[in-house]
Amino acid sequence: MTTDIIILAAGKGTRMRSSLPKVLHTLGGKPLLSHVIDTARTLNPETIRVVIGAGADAVKTSYSNETGLDWLLQEQQLGTGHAVLQAAPTLQAGGKTLILYGDVPLISQQTLEALLSSLESAKLAILTLETSSPHGMGRIIRNERGHVDAIVEEKDATETQKWITEVNTGIMAVDTDKLLEWLNRLDNNNAQGEYYLTDIVAMAAEDGPVPALRTTDATEVQGVNDRVQLSELERKYQHRIAVELARNGVGIRDMSRMDVRGKLNCGIDVAIDINAVFEGTVQLGNRVVIEPNVYIKDSVISDDVVIRANSHIEQATIGDGAVVGPYARLREGTVLESSARIGNFVETKKTRLGKGSKANHLTYLGDTEVGEEVNIGAGTITCNYDGANKSRTTIENAAFIGSNSSLVAPVRVGKNASVGAGSVITKDVENDQLAIARGRQRNIDGWKRSEKNRK
Repeated sequence: MTTDIIILAAGKGTRMRSSLPKVLHTLGGKPLLSHVIDTARTLNPETIRVVIGAGADAVKTSYSNETGLDWLLQEQQLGTGHAVLQAAPTLQAGGKTLILYGDVPLISQQTLEALLSSLESAKLAILTLETSSPHGMGRIIRNERGHVDAIVEEKDATETQKWITEVNTGIMAVDTDKLLEWLNRLDNNNAQGEYYLTDIVAMAAEDGPVPALRTTDATEVQGVNDRVQLSELERKYQHRIAVELARNGVGIRDMSRMDVRGKLNCGIDVAIDINAVFEGTVQLGNRVVIEPNVYIKDSVISDDVVIRANSHIEQATIGDGAVVGPYARLREGTVLESSARIGNFVETKKTRLGKGSKANHLTYLGDTEVGEEVNIGAGTITCNYDGANKSRTTIENAAFIGSNSSLVAPVRVGKNASVGAGSVITKDVENDQLAIARGRQRNIDGWKRSEKNRK
């Protein structure tokens, strides 16, 4: 039996107070809608139907490189029932339909599988939440036998019904043939003048019991209506990730002060201090130490590496036992081999630093190939850009670069060669040579400093 998935993502999100469609606001570094799509894909549907409305062009453009998405336009937002009707002509007869929401990002694969399984003995199954704070939610109405009779939206609920603590999450699984029948019977005779999808529950109850899968995990079914809810859900989401990492052996100094905006994979005995941010896909090896206020994006960090405080690392590969920072910036294309050291206020870009090499202070290395056991003194710059083109610098094994040197690319410093402090190197330095390129010092006797004019 086929399963069609419909994701409702047409709402304006007025309370977000943003020009960005609500479903494109991010949670954990990716759009709300992407979370729902990714979970839906785990159920292996042939196509995922996404109903869009407000900001439709922006939403479609954001997913222009993705396949398996069928976009359906709801030109007027006339309620959830009307939104599902936009997908009705595309549904496959004889199958199941799962209805999700683009602003409910943390629904799990396990819950959805359980909900779909409930259709084996029914035509409709709903997901409900037991909560002590039901305000604003549709209430689940059960009969004396405990079966679901209907869902009543809060604006249409009686005072007695408002005391009910079991509420509708909006997520449901439906026999497709019955769904099409019930959708055609919907009307908008209610306080909001909308076509409520929830009205099909009462229709289903006339045909037999409606199973309700009840959860107490409010985070899993939490929708986002404004920026306060988004921020609150972000913290819950981050706490969930932190707990999973900690249970797998990662030492986290403070679970409330760490953010993962993508995928973080860790080895054993990793230690993460406060205010660390991981974005994209990050791999940390065994015994890695991350000090406070570190940002790492799309990088691979091997065993026994120490990333000192306030360092920024992006699209870099760091070998075993390397040390980075504090206050270092490793940009895209940086490769540090084992035991290499990058110190404070050092920036690298498209640079390889060989085994045991070090640049400990105040240095820029751009488009540079550094061999093994090289020492690069404070204030060194590889001048890789001439205003039009970029060129590479090569520093071979065991070379020594004195402080405040400028290496003007393209240029090569050979093995065991040395560059005197304060030099500007514009020509290759051969193996074992000493290069000194600076003005001759003169000491002038009798020189007197200028004095300020006295008024």
